Parts: sequence; C-alpha cells; structure tokens
Amino acid sequence: MTLIDQINREITLSKTPKRIISLVPSQTELLVDLGLEEFLVGITKFCVHPVHIKKTITIVGGTKNIKADRIKELKPDIILCNKEENTKEIVEACEKIAPTHVSDIFTLSDAKELIQQYGELFSCRTEANRIIQKLNFKLNEFQEFVKDKPTKKVAYFIWRNPWMVAGNNNFINHLLLLNNFENIYSNKNRYPEIELKKIRIEGDPDLVLLSSEPYPFKEEHAFEIGRFTHHAKTIFVDGEMFSWYGSRLLKAFDYFKQLHNRI
Repeated sequence: MTLIDQINREITLSKTPKRIISLVPSQTELLVDLGLEEFLVGITKFCVHPVHIKKTITIVGGTKNIKADRIKELKPDIILCNKEENTKEIVEACEKIAPTHVSDIFTLSDAKELIQQYGELFSCRTEANRIIQKLNFKLNEFQEFVKDKPTKKVAYFIWRNPWMVAGNNNFINHLLLLNNFENIYSNKNRYPEIELKKIRIEGDPDLVLLSSEPYPFKEEHAFEIGRFTHHAKTIFVDGEMFSWYGSRLLKAFDYFKQLHNRI
C-alpha cells in the first residue's frame, strides 16, 4: 500500500500496520474511536483521552521531546505525527525507526481527509466513514444554528508571559470563523506574541477567549487583560474543542452551541 500523507510525503507499507505509535493527543483519541486501541503500543504523556489510556499504553515522551530508544524497543509498524505538534527533527528521527505519517490540519476538510487516510491505512474504512458522516451532520446542524448569530470580534489567548494569541493560518482560526467570530489578530500569522496595551488598537474585541490549553489561565489573568479592553466579555473556553481535530469534533459543535448560549 502506498499513500501520500498531508505534507506530500510518500509512505509505502507492505501490510496493514498492527503496532502503532501516536505522538499527537487528538490523533490518539481518533485511533481509539476508530476501534484501534488494541494496536496502540506507544503514546505521549499528553494523550489524555480516553482517560484510562495512559495507564495501559507505554509513554514515549511528549509531543516535542520523544524517547527514541523507547520507540525503537516497541518495534512500531508506523508512527503518527503532526506538522504543528511535532518538530521536523522528531519526524526525521521517527523516519529512521519506522514508516512515519505526518498530518497537517488547517480546516475541517483537512480533518476529514486525515480520518479517511486512517481508514485506508488501518483497514477501518467503515468506522472512518461513520465518523465523517456524523461530523458532516453535526457541522450542518451547527451552521444552521449559527447563521443568524451576530458576528463578534474576538481575541483567542493561548499563552501568557509573553502574551500569545491565535492568529490566522491555523485550525483554531478556522473554527472561530465557523462560530461567526471575527479574530482581531487574523492579520497576524500563526500564534503571534502581542502587546496587551495595544489590544484596543488591534480591534477592541467584544469577547476575550482564554483557552484551557496550553496555558492554565486564571481569574487574575482575565482581570489583567480586561484592564486594556473597552467592554470585552472574558470567557474561559475548552481549548480541546477549538484545537483538537479528530473525533473530538463530534463533541465540539454541541459545545459551541452552549458557548453561544452563554454569550
């Protein structure tokens, strides 16, 4: 089997992989929901869904810092990476151990393509198609729900010291747009550092969204940001719902509805 991954690398496999290492939390959850948990032999310390997974499968490091020797010992048939989550050096190290698939996700279409690729890679096309069909249904339902909602200007914070936000050219920004949220930092690329004192100049948001990951924002941070906005409402949001692109998306659109009702 030969397949082109999402950064246009060719992967050739002689048989369906039965020993899988996943270096991406959202992809680990997807594999489990595709019915592949028994074939997972290695995951990262950040793979937290489903909750029992870290107790049953070998941890091979983090998403940015892997234990290559431990990965080698597990004799994987395939290693699953992501361009944003894992570094180029990690991908190159993995390629020396086993065939390595790299995802690259900016939109829901990319997410669905990845689910489809996993369906082919792991001979679970029926399960993959089932997830995609459910996702399409949830998406259509949400688009109907949100179509008459007024557009809100937002700033989506991911880090403090330095302050960092979601800019454009990433999956978070794509989901913000689907929510009728106008990202005031969409003129900046990826995850820019910003100056709080200039937030009103940048666009004076209606909403400040503080993500639950990767930084653990608290109430004092909300007040800190609030001093520089005009009348922005600050909301703590579930970062997994805005940035995980696997089967977590099946829960995301119901979460977004609840978010709009809170607003």
